[in-house]
Amino acid sequence: VQLVESGGGSVQPGGSLRLSCAASGFTFSRYGMSWYRQAPGKECELVAHITSAGGSTNYADSVKGRFTISRDNVKNMVYLQMNSLKPEDTAVYYCKADYIQYWGQGTQVTVSS
Repeated sequence: VQLVESGGGSVQPGGSLRLSCAASGFTFSRYGMSWYRQAPGKECELVAHITSAGGSTNYADSVKGRFTISRDNVKNMVYLQMNSLKPEDTAVYYCKADYIQYWGQGTQVTVSS
């Protein structure tokens, strides 16, 4: 199993970023996928989840209406479009497959003026 996150960076409040996660080593289309984040000194937080076929999504209240999770089962990719970013969105973001205990290296998102 391999999950490689990318797309993080530094952005001003109100800005946007699109995170990507490349998956390999398992049958991607059979697994729901999630984005998690961990800020310094805080617990890991589930940000968004998408079902295996992409038909259903769920979001943490803190990001609802600002973030959108999507996936491409041909390319084995999952994405997180983040708009209207706030300083409290600063964290390392990870993607994870349901029921598979593997974490990638994550991608840092920093929102600061």
